[in-house]
Amino acid sequence: MMSQPDHHVPHAGTELYGVSRDELVADIPADMAAETPAADTATTSAPAKYNPLQRLVHRFSVLGLLGLVMVLFWLLVAFVGPLVAPYQGGALTSTEIFGRYSAAYPLGTDYLGRDMLSRILYGARYTVGLALAAAVLASVIGTFFGLLAAVSGKWVDEVLSRLFDALISIPSKVLALVVIAAFGSSIPMLTTVAALAYIPGAFRISRSLALNLMGLEYVQVARARGEGLLYIARVEVLPNMIHPMLADFGLRFVFIVLLLSGLSFLGLGVQPPNADWGSLVRENIGGLSEGAPAVLMPAVAIATLTIGMNLLIDNLRRRSRSHGDA
Repeated sequence: MMSQPDHHVPHAGTELYGVSRDELVADIPADMAAETPAADTATTSAPAKYNPLQRLVHRFSVLGLLGLVMVLFWLLVAFVGPLVAPYQGGALTSTEIFGRYSAAYPLGTDYLGRDMLSRILYGARYTVGLALAAAVLASVIGTFFGLLAAVSGKWVDEVLSRLFDALISIPSKVLALVVIAAFGSSIPMLTTVAALAYIPGAFRISRSLALNLMGLEYVQVARARGEGLLYIARVEVLPNMIHPMLADFGLRFVFIVLLLSGLSFLGLGVQPPNADWGSLVRENIGGLSEGAPAVLMPAVAIATLTIGMNLLIDNLRRRSRSHGDA
């Protein structure tokens, strides 16, 4: 019987046919040897590390960074504005009404001779603070009920959907006017009304996103494993809704800023002696024909806040689409 040939392949690093590994490497042509280390180096090199500023620039586009700076600036002003204001918000500091820009009054004076810079710094607490609180309430409550409708049975989805459809059919400004006319204007009431007006929109967005995610395979696998509804909603569905819901939160914030400013312009928002930016526009409307800074600067503040948030939202939407394509 003929013996079978030995097909044993030597392990890398042992001698093959009497030739050592070093001799084989020595026989490689020079041009190939020059290319090989570069490829190995590129393969094995560690990924570049960025400092926090570089990571921020990499994460945001130029317009996204501009929007982030605007939003962070006004958030900072809302927190520390009264501490850095040159005068008390309601102090009568000048005898000149609708005064122009000056060193003593950088943004002029209002219809009573009060410093407009101080008024805007104090008013940021109400415009930014109330809008932020109402947007958080609207997004959290709407997302909770949207998830509940998506993961629960059909009858729960039907009841919640019909309830929020009835609420969303009422225009936000009409709802706010009716509620404030009935119960009066106060800080808690304004926050509640603004949140109530935009909960249905957040509900519809979150429900739509959750229903799309519930049909994916990994959610079906979790159900087949016997996971509960709370686990599926909290672990499998909610984390994959974060980017779209953050973009929707920013949109709700912009809408609420405009709603509250509109109510204040009509005299139904923040009441004297306090004032938000909408109130500052209303009480100084008499200086519009003169181009007084007292009526222009609050409008510029509202515009920069809303434009900055829109730029930031657009950056979040693009990142969300890029993650989805990946």
